[in-house]
Amino acid sequence: MGVIKMIIHGFAPSETGFIFMWIILAAGGIAAAIVVERFMYIVMKSAKGRKEFMTNLSNLLKGEKIAEATSYAQNKTIPLAKCVYAILKNRDKGEKGMTDALDEVFLTEAPRLTRYINLIVVMANVSTLTGLMGTIYGLIFAFDAVANLPAAQRPTALANGISVAMATTFLGLCVAIPLLVCNGYLTLQATRLVEEMEEKSLKIMHIL
Repeated sequence: MGVIKMIIHGFAPSETGFIFMWIILAAGGIAAAIVVERFMYIVMKSAKGRKEFMTNLSNLLKGEKIAEATSYAQNKTIPLAKCVYAILKNRDKGEKGMTDALDEVFLTEAPRLTRYINLIVVMANVSTLTGLMGTIYGLIFAFDAVANLPAAQRPTALANGISVAMATTFLGLCVAIPLLVCNGYLTLQATRLVEEMEEKSLKIMHIL
C-alpha cells in the first residue's frame, strides 16, 4: 500500500496517463509494422497470381508438356509454385521421391506464411491491458483524492483521475480492435494458402 501511495503522490495523473498512452501507441506501432509486412508477403506476394498459375500449369499438363510445366513453375516465386516445382522436378523418383521433395518445401514455405501473425494478437492484448492498467491507476488516484485531499482540491483531482481512466481504456481499445480484425484477416488468408498448397500439390502428384 505504501508503494501505491508513493506512486500516486509522486506523479500527476495526466503525466502517468501519457506514459500508459505512449506504451499503447508503441505496441500499436509495432503491430502495425507487422500487419503491413504480413499483408505484403501473404496477400501481395504469395496469393497474387495463383489462379493464373494453376490455369497455365493445367493447360501444360493436359498437353503432356512436362518439361515446359517444370520450367514454368520454376520461374514463379509464389509458395504454391515452389511446391509444384518440387513435385515436377522429382517426378522420376516415384511417389516417395515426390512426397519427400514436397514435404521439404512445404515445411519451409508454410511457416513463412504464418510467422509473426501471433505477435499481432500479443500487441493487441498489451494495448488492452495497458489501457486497463491506466484505468485502474486513474480510479486509484480519484479515490485517493476523495479520501485525502482538501475539499477544494477534490473536484479537480477527481476529474483528472477519471479522465486518465477513461482515456487510457479508450485508446487501448482503439488500438486493439483494428489489430484483432487484421489478425483475423491475415490468419484466414495464410491458412487458406497453406491448405491450397497442400491440396493442389497432392492433386498434381496424383495426376503424375
